[in-house]
Amino acid sequence: LGKPTAWQERPRPGAAQHEDRTGFQYDHEAFLGKEEARSFDQLSPEESRQRLGKIVDRIDDNKDGYITTEELKTWIKRVQKRYIYENVAKVWKDYDVNKDNKIAWEEYKQATYGYYL
Repeated sequence: LGKPTAWQERPRPGAAQHEDRTGFQYDHEAFLGKEEARSFDQLSPEESRQRLGKIVDRIDDNKDGYITTEELKTWIKRVQKRYIYENVAKVWKDYDVNKDNKIAWEEYKQATYGYYL
């Protein structure tokens, strides 16, 4: 396991500071993925810092100790792609009622509209 990368806030002139208000959960899910973000909610601040340090090391592709915009974009795309695949797998199970590995129109309508039909 790598040593957590040190994080230092470097304010830029004229840059607004990020504040965690009601929208912080969206940021956490985009950065970590939905399931990972939920697990972070259960951690102490120290445990959270340690785990985030390990994640930062994984994001820092060139291992220079800094995260570039491109590295962050690549990471967020990877996390979102994983979430999409996991979500599709879950939805597929819910929709494929007869478990034939196909979703028939009737199965889709029932799963989507349910009691409306």
